[in-house]
Amino acid sequence: MTTSENPAIALIGPGAIGTTVAAALHEVGRTPTIFGRSAHEHLELRFDGGHIVVPGPVQTNPAEVEGTFDLVFVAVKSTQVDAAAPWLSALCGNRTVVCVLQNGVEQKTLLAPYVPDSPVLPSVVWFPAQREPDASVWLRGKARVTLPDTPESSVVLAALRDTRCSVDVVADFTSVAWRKLLQNAVAGLMVLAGRRAGMYSRADVAGLALAYLQECLEVARAEGATLGDEVPQEIVDAFQSYPADLGTSILADRQAGRPLEWDSRNGVVQRCARSHGIPTPISDLVVPLLAAASDGPG
Repeated sequence: MTTSENPAIALIGPGAIGTTVAAALHEVGRTPTIFGRSAHEHLELRFDGGHIVVPGPVQTNPAEVEGTFDLVFVAVKSTQVDAAAPWLSALCGNRTVVCVLQNGVEQKTLLAPYVPDSPVLPSVVWFPAQREPDASVWLRGKARVTLPDTPESSVVLAALRDTRCSVDVVADFTSVAWRKLLQNAVAGLMVLAGRRAGMYSRADVAGLALAYLQECLEVARAEGATLGDEVPQEIVDAFQSYPADLGTSILADRQAGRPLEWDSRNGVVQRCARSHGIPTPISDLVVPLLAAASDGPG
């Protein structure tokens, strides 16, 4: 391990988000050690105006890890945390900051059992990145991550300073995390329709999305988020402004036949609502359909 001014960095999960962060670090000379389930000789990030190649290889055997790190970025999906457990055990010590680059508002709850001696730092990821058929990643906007205002955030700030991935630190992280969750939740409608962002230009879909977001907003407020009445419309407007062919990770997983993050993106709204006695008629329809699309049977 090194100092917080020049932390030793590992990254688990070189998918779309992980590759973006790895490329941002490599570009400024802070190349992380990369771990994952599939061997790759290198990673490639493409963006308007250029590309970055991150040297590998991606390491695939936890038994070959020789020491712990100051900072571990966990960029696997919530459905893959169990599979990442051997990496977490091998890479994390009692001073390792574990920064979770993952959807949802339950990141600390989900990761903490696997790293009982390490602080878990949740984040909100704000950039569209998608894996291409050739295994490269296409970054379709500026990369930005939001962190809570905690001492552990300083390690991530040091790692990502002066990179193409900017970092915001906020006092009211709960509100930011729930706002992103609302965005993720309504993106689940793409799975049920089998369509990309262009579908939100339909008046009927926009109306459904707005009603679903208003339902989610009530739950977010019950969970302590301070979000205004304008937020649902802002999110619908944003989807309508996206390129019509812009997808989302949960749609990509559905099209590839992979398990879906339905619980961390949509089920959590229904679960939290029940704990507060809030009726959620739209969630009660959407969640079972997403769960069945993910887990079957049939």
